[in-house]
Amino acid sequence: MAFQLPFGFGSGSAAKPLDGRARQSKMMDYDQPLIWVVLLLMLLGMVMVYSASISLSDARKFAAYTNNYFVVRQALFIGVSIIAGALVFRIPVATWQKMAPWLFIGTLVLLVMVLIPGLGVSVNGGRRWLNLPGLRPQPSELMKVVMVLYAADYTVRKQEYMHKLTKGFMPMALAVSFVGLLLLMEPDLGAFGVIVCIAMGILFLGGVNAIWFGGIGAMLTAIFVTIIALSKFRRERFFAYLDPWQEDNALNKAYQLTHSLIAFGRGELFGVGLGGSVEKLHYLPEAHTDFLLAVIGEELGLVGVLIVIGMFYWIIKRAFDIGRQAIAIDQTFAGLTAKGIAIWIGVQTFINMGVNLGLLPTKGLTLPLMSYGGTGVLINCIGLAILLRIDYENRILMRGGRL
Repeated sequence: MAFQLPFGFGSGSAAKPLDGRARQSKMMDYDQPLIWVVLLLMLLGMVMVYSASISLSDARKFAAYTNNYFVVRQALFIGVSIIAGALVFRIPVATWQKMAPWLFIGTLVLLVMVLIPGLGVSVNGGRRWLNLPGLRPQPSELMKVVMVLYAADYTVRKQEYMHKLTKGFMPMALAVSFVGLLLLMEPDLGAFGVIVCIAMGILFLGGVNAIWFGGIGAMLTAIFVTIIALSKFRRERFFAYLDPWQEDNALNKAYQLTHSLIAFGRGELFGVGLGGSVEKLHYLPEAHTDFLLAVIGEELGLVGVLIVIGMFYWIIKRAFDIGRQAIAIDQTFAGLTAKGIAIWIGVQTFINMGVNLGLLPTKGLTLPLMSYGGTGVLINCIGLAILLRIDYENRILMRGGRL
């Protein structure tokens, strides 16, 4: 084969590669491993929801339901969520930045509507759902992803004022306080805690003054302590959490916690086998929603729980990596949004797992992507679709392309 230069000296011809074929980047267009991990978590969650809910139809409350009622609905929720995620992936990140303030205002309206009698639906003492024809959405779940977008957009817009109290920090603090007031009126202290962590985390990453950040952190801690102290129900639940095996607590406020711990204890290292849980047989309330991890621990053991924790850790770490890449190529809004999604998934996962394991007081927060529920799975998929879009645009820009 004759020697060829990788370029030509002719005035009219473009340069040709050595073998006549265009060199292409080996970088994928999107993050396939992230998609597979998310799908695995959702499918494992669907299997565990089926296992945890299979005996619910024996109870009087669910007598009208069949054994596969919850798993069929969960499969439908996952299918709709994947379609919604595919549609959201096609929306440019710049569009989300423009829409962020309006989405925030719209979600505030939905949170107010929840409190209106007739529109809001009360379940187990909490008014958190809207009663719409054929739908029962939970606006507090929507507020989580909207707060990620709004806090990232606010930090970018107010970047030059982030070190000032009145122009930079206080407007965001007032907005979060108003959201918190609406959530506490439902009441939904768990969602309020997640949303506060999202907002504070993004402001911290955006460069807010460290002294004011520490001060507001101490103030929020005092507010949470005051809320617990002034509420008899929350106060009793907190003290029951400190001593769950005391007889009165074990049969009352700490009933869920003690049976969750029993489930983990029965599972030991490798579990009792898929479908072999005893605690799901009307001993552990909400086994298919808030306490799904306890059923995983009982049936799949410590190994199964560690695998679930490992997959969540991988998603959170990957989200932070995507955010760091975006900031490195001057896409600040995209970078803060990706890191905000990581904070959201990480905090909610930590609280749910902490409650199941007895590390935190009992709160009504679901396990992202896995627990039964339509709004939760849908919003999780929308948030992760935005994360994939950020990664997709990062790859285009790193190749030298244009958005």
